[in-house]
Amino acid sequence: MITIEQTPSLINIAVMGEFTIADFKQFEEQALYKLTAPGALNLLFDLRGMLGYTPDVAWEEIKFFSRQHQHDFSKIAVVTDDQWRTWQAWLSRLFMDADIRVFKDYKEAQAWVAA
Repeated sequence: MITIEQTPSLINIAVMGEFTIADFKQFEEQALYKLTAPGALNLLFDLRGMLGYTPDVAWEEIKFFSRQHQHDFSKIAVVTDDQWRTWQAWLSRLFMDADIRVFKDYKEAQAWVAA
């Protein structure tokens, strides 16, 4: 399950439990809508409550970020204390123009992505 909050230049996504393809499609719909507006778009992913994700989510994420929208985001903040998710975020930097940073503290991530 996910929750999504939006401001004009930010989509804030929190994942609780398993991240499913339906959740990713919900995020994708919101992001595609926001990308139609002028200006930079930033993302804040709070993954502290995420227990895992389905394989189809991993594939959709690769397609969405590295193939279709690698130049569309300015900043992406990922909040997690999981080492594997940290490595995934760093690996994503190879395929995107966005400044991607990993944080353990939510408030620090929020301040950085909003600046």
